[in-house]
Amino acid sequence: MDKERLSAILNTVASGDMSTDEALELLRHLPYDDLGFAKLDSHRSLRQGIPEVIFCPGKTALQVVEILQRLKQNHKLVLASRATPELAATVLCQIPDAVYHELGKMIIYGALPVPDESLLVVAVVTAGTADLPVAEEAALVLQSQAVPVIRLSDVGVAGLHRLLNNLEMLRKASVVIVVAGMDGALPSVVGGLLEAPVIAVPSSVGYGASFQGLAALLTMLNSCAAGLTVCNIDNGFGAAVAAVKIVKAVNTGLRSRS
Repeated sequence: MDKERLSAILNTVASGDMSTDEALELLRHLPYDDLGFAKLDSHRSLRQGIPEVIFCPGKTALQVVEILQRLKQNHKLVLASRATPELAATVLCQIPDAVYHELGKMIIYGALPVPDESLLVVAVVTAGTADLPVAEEAALVLQSQAVPVIRLSDVGVAGLHRLLNNLEMLRKASVVIVVAGMDGALPSVVGGLLEAPVIAVPSSVGYGASFQGLAALLTMLNSCAAGLTVCNIDNGFGAAVAAVKIVKAVNTGLRSRS
């Protein structure tokens, strides 16, 4: 149940076009909807500003379908993350109006909103092309919240001139998410060049001694670029949610001042 949907129900009751009992029936699943195998947090967006997203690993395709079917009753937009192509194919057979974004491994029901130009811009940057799946997950979550997104890929420290050639574009962003594997050095470089908050995401890309992203994670946690925020390995979703909260907090503050 998002704010828009809840406001519509309350306005309909206030206008007399809906009874209190009818409204209570629509709201009866608050605070959660019990499916037996899952308890859907149907008013998370009212508390946190972002609705529940389905995490696909560990769930069967039929479970994902059932959760998505229930969520879309009260949400115009539903996201399911980390979906394999095989799982997505099964889900789309049952929900054909959903779309699978293979690069970001995301199933999306509903149209992504047009970017809200009143919101701050977030840049999503990758050190290498192999980091794109994590970065695209972050970008799609940002887009789901109408946040304007700048995508910049393959500008890692192995060829630092690629980053420096794009600094003017990056300076247009108010928050920067940087995804890097291997040595994980790019967020520190970006953090040392920009005033904007930098959210670092270590990816599991790299050879054996990268330990599936652990080496990059430790590099980012030990960054000498002050103020760097670090998310868990491959957690593009978490980085995007953090960026959305920053953007919305700033936007709320600006509105209250005006």
